[in-house]
Formats: sequence, C-alpha cells, structure tokens
Amino acid sequence: MAKRSFRTVIMLCALLLGACLSLAQTPQVAQPPPPITFPDWKEIDRSATEVEYTETFPSAMETPYPANNVVPLHILMPAQASGPVPAVIVLHYWGTRDLKVERALGAELNRHDIAAILVTLPYHLSRTPPGYESGELALEPDPDLITQNMIQSIWDVRRTADWIDSRPEFDHTRVGIAGSSLGAIVATMAYGVDKRFVDATFVLGGVDLARIIWTSSRTVREKEVLRHEGYTEDKLRKALAPIEPLPFVEARKSGTAFVVGANYDTVMPRASTEELIHALGNPKTLFLDTGHYGGIFVERRLLREVGNFFGAEFSGKDFIPPPRIYAPTIRIGGIANSIDGFDLAAGLDLFKFDREGNAFSTLLITPRGTDLFIGRRLDNRISIGVLGTRSKVGVALFWSTVL
Repeated sequence: MAKRSFRTVIMLCALLLGACLSLAQTPQVAQPPPPITFPDWKEIDRSATEVEYTETFPSAMETPYPANNVVPLHILMPAQASGPVPAVIVLHYWGTRDLKVERALGAELNRHDIAAILVTLPYHLSRTPPGYESGELALEPDPDLITQNMIQSIWDVRRTADWIDSRPEFDHTRVGIAGSSLGAIVATMAYGVDKRFVDATFVLGGVDLARIIWTSSRTVREKEVLRHEGYTEDKLRKALAPIEPLPFVEARKSGTAFVVGANYDTVMPRASTEELIHALGNPKTLFLDTGHYGGIFVERRLLREVGNFFGAEFSGKDFIPPPRIYAPTIRIGGIANSIDGFDLAAGLDLFKFDREGNAFSTLLITPRGTDLFIGRRLDNRISIGVLGTRSKVGVALFWSTVL
C-alpha cells in the first residue's frame, strides 16, 4: 500500500513537472522574437512614383508547414523621397486572396513620402500549405492553435520592425502600423506590446477576442465546434487571456491611433470596436454607415484618409478625420409582412432618423416590385415597422444583413 502511494506521488510530480516545462517552452505574446541577420532586399519593379522591393526571412515560430515558416514582405518605397523615410507596416484581412487593397494603401502612403511594408500573415497567400485555402488554418476552433497563430503573427510583425531597424533607408523614429479586420486585431496587439509603433490605424477591428469569435457572423462554424467541445464565451475568454490585446493597449501611454468602425458590422461586433476606442483613450475615430464589407463602396476615400492620418502625424501635425464619409447602406435579407406574406428583399437606406441609424427608411426591391419600409432596429439584423406598396400599407418584420 505504501509503495503504491509512493508511486502515485512520483507520477503526479512527473506530470506536474511536464506541465511546467511545457508552459515554460510556450512563448509569451509580449516576448520579442529572437534576433536574426536579414538578407538583402531585391528590387523587382520601378515606376515614376514608387519602387517595389521584396524581402523574405524565417518566421520566429516554426510550424509543421514549411510554406508557413517563411515570411514574405512587399516593400513599396516612394520613388522621389530623399533621405530616410517613415514606414508603415500594413496587414491584410482574414482569407485574403491578394494584396490589392494593401497596395492601394501603399500608393496613398507613398504620396506622403512614406514607405509601405506589406506583410503576409500566417497561413495566407504564399504561406498557405498545399491543399488549403488562403486563411483556412488561420483561425482553427482550438484555443491552443489560436494562441500559437496570434503569437506567430505578432512575432512576424515585430521581426518586420527589426528588419526596418536594420535598414538605413527608413526613419526608425517614425514607424507605424495599419491593419484591416484580422489585420487590425494583430496590429492592435503589436501596437500594445511594441512602442516602436508610434502611430497606428485600425480599420474594422476590436478587442475581446472571445466576444468576437462568439458573436461574429463570420465565425459561426468555429463557435459551434467550440461549443461542442464544452466552451462557453467566458471559458473561451479565459483560454485566450494570454493573447487578449485589451490589457496591453490599456497599459500603453503614448502614440496616436485612428480607428475606423462600421455602424452595422456583424462580423466585428461594434462593442469590441468601442472597447478598443475606450482603451486607446482619445483616438481619432470614424464610423461608416455600412456593415463589415460596405467600405468597398468608399474604399479609395477611406484609404486616402488613412494616408492623410500617417502623413499628418509623421509631420507633427494634428490629423482631423472627416465627420462622415458617405457610404450607401445596402441591406440584403427577407421581409415578412401583412400584405404579401414573405419576400426576399434588397434595400437602400434613404434616410436615417437618428445618428446611430436605429430608425430608418429603406427603398426595397422584391420579386413583386419596389416597396418602401420605415422601421426601427430591434437588433443588428431585425427591424420592425411598416411596409408601403403602391396600393397598400401593412406591418412588417425585416430581417437583413448590411453589406
């Protein structure tokens, strides 16, 4: 009996030691990546306005997929700049198939004599393992994998900042970071842990990773898998606490940020965007009257404002965002009403009766023709009101997603 008890104690100690060693081997998100010597960059294109270079270096975190272990950079330098120039690291959204938007932002930055460094995040584009789609492995419904992917993303971004520090072409005192959607989340964490980023822009981003995963319309599958594994939102929040950007952003006391949100976003919960704004203290802000994807209708104007932000801040001027960028509020969904029963519908908002757009009028196109809906939001997707056709008026319930 005594031998069995002693053996049990030894086994428990061994398990505890193994767990401690495992935790000790797990890098922390705020831990800087190991330093490396970078190869020289290569010029691949030159025009009257910009010069493009490429650079690659090994990711600081090795994964089972060789393609994911190499970080490619695309560097867009202003062709006419003289002397060291400011630089902005630009991060893309989840599942991107190309870097067209990021290149367009790079052109806007070059217009202000600012270099743009486009970073490919883990499991995207050339870093996608064979047999998978771009971004497919970037958000697996497993807190351990999410943690590893976030740490790898942050290390890749910070190693990019190390690369900038190694190049005499850049002004190391004026380095910024910008990201959209997933890129904004990664940029938020990088900005929180690395003070080399003096200015930042977060487009359609936010904090509280658990809330984002649990309530986003983009992560329904991941949420269901996690729920099946016994997770709740609170349990997931505890599991993701080591990579939650919020406390790092709250602890930061310097820098200037510009936050762009969307009033009808169901992909990035508005509460997460507002919490990011609160944590930053007093950032520049701009909200679009769209959902997560409606910014495409004003993409050029929006990218111009991001370029204006960095251009002003790097020049020691105060950037003042526009009070509004007009973007059409386009709804797609279905409407149940007392006149015709149920119809599929697409709508364009004509008028909003309050600043938040809780009460609105929409011109609807349905298989039966053109109607007018006037109503009030019950939540982000459901509105109640009246429907007017050419000959009748009735009550209606409108379910819609805003682009």
